[in-house]
Amino acid sequence: MTSVSETTERTRPPFWRDLAVLRVAAQVAAVVLAALVLVYLGNNLVTNTRAQGITLGFDFLDQPLGVDIQLSPITASNTILQGLIRGWINTLALVIVGLPLLTVLGVVVGVARLSSNWLVAKLAALYVEIVRNIPPLLIILFVHNVVILGLPPKNEPASPLGWFSISNFVIAGPWFDASDGAGAFWTAVAVAAVAAVFVWRRRTKVNEATGEPHHRVAYSLGLVVLVGVIAFFVLGRPLSWSLPVFKDRLVTGGIQGLGQYFSMLLALVVYTASHVAEIVRGSIQAVAKGQSEAANALALSGFQRLRFVTLPQAARIAVPPIISQYLNYTKNTSLAIGVAYAEVTLIAFQAIGNGQPAPQLILLLMVGYLIFSLTISFVLNIVNRRMQLVSR
Repeated sequence: MTSVSETTERTRPPFWRDLAVLRVAAQVAAVVLAALVLVYLGNNLVTNTRAQGITLGFDFLDQPLGVDIQLSPITASNTILQGLIRGWINTLALVIVGLPLLTVLGVVVGVARLSSNWLVAKLAALYVEIVRNIPPLLIILFVHNVVILGLPPKNEPASPLGWFSISNFVIAGPWFDASDGAGAFWTAVAVAAVAAVFVWRRRTKVNEATGEPHHRVAYSLGLVVLVGVIAFFVLGRPLSWSLPVFKDRLVTGGIQGLGQYFSMLLALVVYTASHVAEIVRGSIQAVAKGQSEAANALALSGFQRLRFVTLPQAARIAVPPIISQYLNYTKNTSLAIGVAYAEVTLIAFQAIGNGQPAPQLILLLMVGYLIFSLTISFVLNIVNRRMQLVSR
């Protein structure tokens, strides 16, 4: 009598037809092929760089940059490394300011596309369909050449309300002027902000446990404001109001930004927000219709229905694709080279143009953008996980 194991052994196909073996073999072959390609490219790089007398080290980072960076302490005598660091700071300035702005604009336009007002809905649709189908570089060039360069010349800036100085070279506005004790003040505000997070979570738990109104914004923001006011007076008013002043062809005081910066900021925010708007619109429409009907049955207003019912549920759907748009925005900042804004890509290419080795500089650019993208993804994926429903 034949056993089950013997029958299985006889019916099992040979290893060259076994799907499990073939899958493993295919993966091993793919890894080996990729390794061989990398070795070939690496050897090719080493051979070509040696033939051209280019070293593969990073000692060149201590060489002079050779160019000045406007509105910064970096001059031609500073090192390439200092210039690259300043370039990353300028890139970060675009990211930190741009992401909140494009989010707000994208949500507003996305909601407007579903408005019952015909004119509002059509204008929002027109904005989305036009802007998102134009290459971002063309939008950047349009904004720079038509909007920014259309401002008053730098020798005759406009001064609305006496609070701003606006020209096609520099745009400046009011800001804080720090004195002794400013560091301690901002430290106190930062500690208060951290405490406000715990207050926010505590009020949320109280609301979930008892149904009592949470008033999270009032409690958290009130704590930060209260600590800030107390620290301001205790530390002897370490901050004062500084207004921009134009004198001798220079703008002093306030906070300043080059026209190229605002070209990039406005263009990328407008472009990326058009994609976010479509994500928001689709996410709202993906929320079950019964949710809106239930909100209407509770006599919630249109704004209350949107704030408390529709948008919170739509956010769970919208966050993952919006993360991709945030990453696209970050990578598109490299297009600032088109308007000569001194972000890191422009500085790296200027160094390459001055005879510095291109492979290492491009590698630094790739690693830097990778770190930016992974950091944004890491933070927002945490937010995404916390927003997802948990089945018990």
